Amino acid sequence: MSKYDNDNPNAVIFGCEGLELNDWERDFFRDVNPLGFILFARNIDNPYQVRELCDDLRSCVSHPDVPILIDQEGGRVARLKPPHWRAAPTAAKIGELAAFNLEMGLEATHLNARLFASELMDLGINVDCAPVLDIPTEDADPIISDRAYSTHPEMAAVLGRAACRGFMAGGVLPIIKHIPGHGRATVDSHKALPVVDTTLDILESVDFRPFIDLADMPWAMTAHIVYSDIDPYAPATMSPRLIEDVIRRQIGFNGILISDDLSMHALEGDFTNRAESALEAGCDLVLHCNGERDEMLAVAEGLRPINDQTDDRLEEGWKMCRENLEEIDFDQAEHRFNTLMELVL
Repeated sequence: MSKYDNDNPNAVIFGCEGLELNDWERDFFRDVNPLGFILFARNIDNPYQVRELCDDLRSCVSHPDVPILIDQEGGRVARLKPPHWRAAPTAAKIGELAAFNLEMGLEATHLNARLFASELMDLGINVDCAPVLDIPTEDADPIISDRAYSTHPEMAAVLGRAACRGFMAGGVLPIIKHIPGHGRATVDSHKALPVVDTTLDILESVDFRPFIDLADMPWAMTAHIVYSDIDPYAPATMSPRLIEDVIRRQIGFNGILISDDLSMHALEGDFTNRAESALEAGCDLVLHCNGERDEMLAVAEGLRPINDQTDDRLEEGWKMCRENLEEIDFDQAEHRFNTLMELVL
């Protein structure tokens, strides 16, 4: 009998190696029973192949409503690319339209997310790691830059909400990121651990603001960043103080909290410890993306089944989607979106 044999899925989202599952991955996923999966460009070739892969992933686990995630933001962060899928603009470019005409910017943001949702649901993908609510600063590393809608918290919030509504209108759960704010990081957290020394009062009024305004959204992804005025010893992903005092209480977010990728170099320690630390700090789920076997085995050793609170948060997210569904004519919506974006492209 598997050591992971239980009635509940384990609190992890895993990636896989290629365009189809190999025998080891299939056996591993059946044994570990992860909550869900995430796809990257290495897993994408054509629509038929992606649908087959999603079906295969779902067949490996024992629970319904399996989340399958992807990063489809537009611009340089897009796993689905032409010729099979749209080439969507960056969030910053849509933000330019909103700065010119807010009503048009809001419409374009909603349409873009709704079009993304149609493309994703056609493939069997039901969660998008977007929108980015970070507020980039002038001296920050360019890892965020044009992935953000605006340098103004109020604008980022209203556009972020329009995007979330567009995703959910198409049946896709959005993940707001990177809570409580990645915009001041002067190094790329994929490569090293950023330390932000900004005082709490400034963070509250700027960086936290879009997340406070969207605290009712279903999912959020953590930032692998040390905020030295709050917890100088641990990045947000692994800080009980950041998660409980700031994200849950001060920001007021009560949805699914998923870690950013555990394989990023901002984090230290072995992968078992990384998974354990993030879950113990208060993350509902951990994320491991690269599909590397040894790392996945180590992450699996640090897992635990989702608890009742996480299960309730998951169900609330799916309920939000079901309550906000709306039909669109894809071609008409795409034409309208392109017409709006012609004003700034």
